[in-house]
Amino acid sequence: MSTSRSNSIRGHALVRRKFTFGLKWLLLISVALSGCNLPQPTSSTPDADSQRQTEIAGILNPTQLNPPLVLPTLTPGSPAADTPAAPLERREGFLHYTTQQGDTLPALASRFGVPPDAIQSEATLSPAGLLPPGIQVWVPDVLEDVLPYDAPILPDSEVTYGPTVGDFDADAYAANAGGFLASYSEMVKDNVLQGPEIVQRVALETSTNPRLLLAFLEYRSGWVFGHPENAADDPYPIGFGAGTDTGLYKELMITAKILAQGFYGWRDGSRVELSFFGGGSARLSPGLNAGSAALMQLFGVIYPENVWEDHLFWTYSFLDFYRVMFGDTWARAFSVEPYLLDPTLQPTLTLPFAPGEYWSLTGGPHITWQTGTPWGALDFAPVTGEAHCAVSFRWVTAAAPGLVVRSERSVVALDLDGDGDEGTGWVLIYQHIAEKDRVAAGTWLAQDAPVGHPSCEGGQASGTHVHLARKFNGEWVGVGDPLPLVLSGWRAYAGERRYEGYLQKGDQIVNASPSGMSGSTIIRED
Repeated sequence: MSTSRSNSIRGHALVRRKFTFGLKWLLLISVALSGCNLPQPTSSTPDADSQRQTEIAGILNPTQLNPPLVLPTLTPGSPAADTPAAPLERREGFLHYTTQQGDTLPALASRFGVPPDAIQSEATLSPAGLLPPGIQVWVPDVLEDVLPYDAPILPDSEVTYGPTVGDFDADAYAANAGGFLASYSEMVKDNVLQGPEIVQRVALETSTNPRLLLAFLEYRSGWVFGHPENAADDPYPIGFGAGTDTGLYKELMITAKILAQGFYGWRDGSRVELSFFGGGSARLSPGLNAGSAALMQLFGVIYPENVWEDHLFWTYSFLDFYRVMFGDTWARAFSVEPYLLDPTLQPTLTLPFAPGEYWSLTGGPHITWQTGTPWGALDFAPVTGEAHCAVSFRWVTAAAPGLVVRSERSVVALDLDGDGDEGTGWVLIYQHIAEKDRVAAGTWLAQDAPVGHPSCEGGQASGTHVHLARKFNGEWVGVGDPLPLVLSGWRAYAGERRYEGYLQKGDQIVNASPSGMSGSTIIRED
């Protein structure tokens, strides 16, 4: 994009867009959110553009924040002061790349558009495991029409509910900001929640960084610091306009889904192109990281190609806005990253039920939580002959010792490092745990201690079962390489479609079957 064209549209690019959805778009968002483009936004007025630009430049008065923050002084087109150097250089037909956290050889091959054996290095490259950060590799430069942004723009840990979240309090932040969000309330699944509670709930359940959710909400609506006219009557505060998916909770859930698609799709190499609102697409530079790909994906979904750059790369862009609200993103990241390293291994886990009991693998590998998360979850149902959706008398058990850090709405989160922080270390997520007899938060569980009873409570369940998934430092983890899921010696393998797949231990195989047919039964022997 030329400087003159960018400057000429700057005011329009900074104003919030509103969208309306047809049934086609609603289905795309609900089912896959895969490369979808939203309908054309409504036009804005010059006065609205000017007012919104003023808000973005100063976020009303950033010195009132606690602690006070100052907007960085940038010239048009200049990079952010805290952005790291690009890990990619072009030399004589080759791309020289420095590996980053979470990289694997298959994912790199997909991002560079080459077979794995075309990636050369003086170091030995694991064919499936995590590559140590900082390794130099060189790859034939075969990509065309790549976006000219090689440097990461947002750390991985700023997208997930990971180690940098710590004791951040969304409720306190919103109250201090004094905007409409602090007084907003909404009915969410039969409970009235305040605006900050909604942000925190979406953040925890989807494992999305609450800072990013707050910043995106403010950038799109002005709800965090401001009191926009008619905000109380606005069904789409972020502007997705997804039919009946109205209100803050569902709009934030859509935001989390899109971020997950970009983040985990980049992590495993399955999503290397960016689709823009209104049409058009472009290849992402292989020098990016998962956090940057996630943010670019989010902005590509809601902004046309001709203004997309302005929102991310020019003065008073979202990244400037984010730094004013929450400070230096890379300073926070450097204190905890890299956290995905070559020696990272899953701790020893057992099947989540008692030895000698008969259970069925009713769901093979499928999404860990919301759309876009990796296929990292398994479903197990007790074989008892009980009624279809009864609260079973059987117990789900702790697959490893740990501290219960969350026990609500059918979910139990078991923190295996015991530090009480769901964003650090390994965490097991159990879903569809009945309220009756469910273990309380704050309880330390020994190996095989009861967690609760499997049921149909929470989420979508067609029969009594438990949904088991893993997180590591806030990232949802798939069942395959580089961190395979192994339970009592049984390794999980994904099928071609969600809920298919199998468990294997030596020459024994248990196939997933939603109906619990013969061949899906598994007995824990240890």
